[in-house]
Amino acid sequence: MCLVVLVGVSGSGKSTFARAHFRSTQVLSSDVCRGLVADDENDQSATPDAFDVLHYIAGKRLAAGRLTVVDATNVQAKARASLVQVAREHDVLPVAIVLDLPERVCVARNADRADRAFGPAVIRRQAADLRRSLRGLAREGFRRVHVLRSVDEVADATIEYTKLFTDLRHETGPFDIIGDVHGCLDELERLLTRLGYHLRRDADGSADDGSADGGGGDGGRPVSAWHPDGRRVVFVGDLVDRGPAVPGVLRLAMGMVAEGTAFAVCGNHENKLVRALAGRKVTIGHGLAASLEQLAAEPAEFQARATAFCQDLVSHYVFDAGRLVVAHAGLKEAYHGRASARVRSFALYGDTSGETDEYGLPVRHPWAREYRGRATVVHGHTPTLEPEWVNNTLCVDTGCVFGGSLSALRYPERELVAVPAARVYVEPTRPLTDPQTTPTEPSTSEPSAPSTSAPSTSTITPTASTTAPTASAIAPDAGPSGLAIEVSPPVTPRDRGPVGVVDLLDVTDVLGRRFLETRHGGRVRIDEENALAALEVMSRFALDPRWLVYLPPTMSPPPTSAQPGLLEHPAEAFAAYRADGVDRLICQEKHMGSRAVVVLCRDAGVAATRFGATDGPSGAATGAVYTRTGRPFFAPELTEGLLARLRTASERAGLWDELAADWLVFDAEIMPWSAKASDLVARQYAAAGAAARGALPVALEALTSAAGRGIDVADLLGRTSTRLANAEAFTDAYRRYCWPVDGLTGIRIAPFMLLASAAKATPATPATPATPATPAAPAGAAGATTGATCAQRPHSWHLDVAGRLAAADPTLITATRHITVQADDTDSVAAGVRWWEELTGAGGEGMVVKPADALVRGERGLVQPGVKVRGREYLRIIYGPDYTEPEHLDRLRSRGLGRKRSLALREYALGLEALERAVAGEPLWRVHECVFAVLALESEPVDPRL
Repeated sequence: MCLVVLVGVSGSGKSTFARAHFRSTQVLSSDVCRGLVADDENDQSATPDAFDVLHYIAGKRLAAGRLTVVDATNVQAKARASLVQVAREHDVLPVAIVLDLPERVCVARNADRADRAFGPAVIRRQAADLRRSLRGLAREGFRRVHVLRSVDEVADATIEYTKLFTDLRHETGPFDIIGDVHGCLDELERLLTRLGYHLRRDADGSADDGSADGGGGDGGRPVSAWHPDGRRVVFVGDLVDRGPAVPGVLRLAMGMVAEGTAFAVCGNHENKLVRALAGRKVTIGHGLAASLEQLAAEPAEFQARATAFCQDLVSHYVFDAGRLVVAHAGLKEAYHGRASARVRSFALYGDTSGETDEYGLPVRHPWAREYRGRATVVHGHTPTLEPEWVNNTLCVDTGCVFGGSLSALRYPERELVAVPAARVYVEPTRPLTDPQTTPTEPSTSEPSAPSTSAPSTSTITPTASTTAPTASAIAPDAGPSGLAIEVSPPVTPRDRGPVGVVDLLDVTDVLGRRFLETRHGGRVRIDEENALAALEVMSRFALDPRWLVYLPPTMSPPPTSAQPGLLEHPAEAFAAYRADGVDRLICQEKHMGSRAVVVLCRDAGVAATRFGATDGPSGAATGAVYTRTGRPFFAPELTEGLLARLRTASERAGLWDELAADWLVFDAEIMPWSAKASDLVARQYAAAGAAARGALPVALEALTSAAGRGIDVADLLGRTSTRLANAEAFTDAYRRYCWPVDGLTGIRIAPFMLLASAAKATPATPATPATPATPAAPAGAAGATTGATCAQRPHSWHLDVAGRLAAADPTLITATRHITVQADDTDSVAAGVRWWEELTGAGGEGMVVKPADALVRGERGLVQPGVKVRGREYLRIIYGPDYTEPEHLDRLRSRGLGRKRSLALREYALGLEALERAVAGEPLWRVHECVFAVLALESEPVDPRL
């Protein structure tokens, strides 16, 4: 990825060269741009506007990471400077390809072109400008300069593409990413051993750190390491300075990199060491003196190798198809895979504000708190007591040289492993900080040690008591060298407790036209106008977004039925699923209430830790019950009462222990319909029914009297009589779903799907000592945020859970009746139809037909998660009292379902994605953007009656 600038006088063959070696979409021609703005490619007066267009398009391409070629004369330094500036603005390398052909060749070529009216003088002037420029192109900022001096050289030239040094996207791991070592060889050896690496030693027993065996204990210095499973190490930089065995650490790291068992990025300390070794003027501080002194005692050959090694370290690496980025001080998304001085500066030092703190250290901008990238970024540079995930970024520098620990992240497992420092080697300037108590401006690379005593094997306890416990507290272990080795259980990214700076939502996360990638439904587009409508609803009416882990999708009806008097019939639903290759179906009773999502915490502590809940009636909520638009279903006191009943029922049903869960998410229906929609019932349905029942009997009486007097009103009388019967049926239909409630008395809840279960992040307790070969604790161990979505479990499992809850509290919770239908079996289909007729004939709303295996993919992608088949009388509420009249029914049969079906699938994919992110503990904004997108899609122009 670079900006290629073609340089040459008119007639040198730049456009021909570009066509021969680059795709037409990659080439931006100044002549074409002149034509775009002036309808004449030779109109020189349009040149400024033409280059404005060219620079704009080039900027868009480079921002998207696309190779871009500029076809213009570019013989003047001023013209090239603007292009070099465009490359710098987008952090890509500018490359010059110069076609320095003889003037006579260029003059002859121009003479043969009717569109070139200028004479040889112009060619001579351009050639003179080119000659003055040739020697200075590199100084102008071009990283590579290729000069072709003859027609044959141009004809024989080939283009070879080379990856940037930072581009290791083809390397997929697994990796072990190790934090700042700072010359702590003993800890590095123990950590590698703990990770399962085998050390290779040389025959030299001389010590690197004053010990008898160089820290190895096996009679030789460690010069490399390898893993039997093919894992590789990634060092995040700062191998040198401060610690007692800088040459030993370099020897081991250099050997591993040379043998391909490790990668290393440059740290700010390597950068400074190289400048010092090169004789440049640097301040000898922050441990540099120790490195220089230790290296001075090494042979000249080793010094030269170490200098070359540090000098060749790159700013960062992009691994695993762009999913993983490793940089010493971190890297914001715009710089991933880019190459420029400011990218390198950011990767080595972070984003400094220019200020200093009370310790005299530079204040760094908290870039991780604003990170919104898709790649996981692992870095060091800023020591903390223990690692903490912040917006899919992780700092693995836990201050080993300051008496903390040396930590590694296993990727892609996302497990943390650490060993304690043998002692405090250096008293730093700033105290080590707990990441949860980090000030607004984060720590720099100069923390200070918590104490000068040797570390114990007890866990490191966070100092903050008002926020979530950290997930990576370290349990003791016994290592091969006799020193205590600590290993943390696996951790996953997680949210903090009360919303802090890392969890803040930003309007830019949801506004504008956006494309969201989902695991199950691919890319989903959210248009700007829909986002604005959702923002209005969410900002005015929705509850605290920390509770909004999911919004349920809309549901499509089946293809319209052709059966007399019906719009919907289960036979069409069965046939539609069979066409999608789904034969095993489950039919569930459709409860006539209001859709609700229930987030249920085991206790107030879980609610505070995981969701930051402080808004309950007694100071702390224990969950949330909200509608399809994210609004609270009940007042806080009633919500807590309902949650308490559900919590007890879950305990009686054994769900908490069975799922090892601390919080659950249910999809449910709350009845009666009037509990939430009382105003709607009164204004829209009851008013219409009352008006019809008040007016039509009077009209019917008058028409009957007129008919008795011999007036021919038979048609009108018949229509009026039918309308009255329809109005009475309409009233009966909606009244079935309304009854009085008092508090929770009269409320019924039908949970029909347990969407997700998860455990809160808790501090790890000391583990039983194990051998170094003991594998890491499995997911779900103490200290990990564990959980799973349940969307892929069969519906029979979900209904069994609902039945157990109903048995535990039958006065509140209603089980969902259901049957199984085999779509390819005629008798089974007939039984399903009969069951629907029984439900609707008894006044039920209808049923929902779903694939028995829940999440199902067909040849065309996701299959509809559910299809609602509503009864004839229930649809009277939806379409009006007279909808069953033939003229209305025929018109309604032409209703289009394509947009509704598409909307249902997109919302379904977004809901699943929100749940996946929530149980993985991803940052709040990542969960919320999916939830927000569901609400945004609800404003699409789809017939709400469908």
